[in-house]
Amino acid sequence: MSVFKKAMFYLGLGPDDAYDDEPLEPERPPTRAQRPQSAYTPPEEVSSGTVRAIPPRQAPGGNAAQRGQGGEPEVPAVTIRPRQPGSSAVRTVAAAPPQPHTVRPRRFDQAQEVADRFKDGQPVIVNLQEVDRDLSRRLIDFASGLCYGRDGNMEKVANGVYLLTPANVSVSAEDRQALAEHGLID
Repeated sequence: MSVFKKAMFYLGLGPDDAYDDEPLEPERPPTRAQRPQSAYTPPEEVSSGTVRAIPPRQAPGGNAAQRGQGGEPEVPAVTIRPRQPGSSAVRTVAAAPPQPHTVRPRRFDQAQEVADRFKDGQPVIVNLQEVDRDLSRRLIDFASGLCYGRDGNMEKVANGVYLLTPANVSVSAEDRQALAEHGLID
């Protein structure tokens, strides 16, 4: 019986009367080809729980002259020291956070300026106090989507004024005080 027919019978796709016609042949395990004997001889048996030390390999062509006097290997010219905790080859310099940029949009196409500044990692103050209600709603929706998509934060700081802060940026207390002096936040 062919492999295809066996597969059909296995899946139940063959006719019912076909089960009675031919008995299935018992499956035989596949035979493996005999490998030629190699010159490799396995190491002697090691009892469980013991570990056998493996002798170090010597570099090909190594002789006493290359190893130095007395047959000892020479000390390498470069020593590798483990890295000590807390030390780093790269030093980070704390940069001053960027000053917030204020935008007073009059049209919806000015929302691109908000997005460009926000994508550059600069906090943005969106002042919508003098904007009609429909445009204000559209700009708030745009700004909230922008903040969500870029893992930022949107905060209402006054009536019609929103502060958009990108991820990993925070507005300091001094910046908030300066914004309050300019009348942008309460």
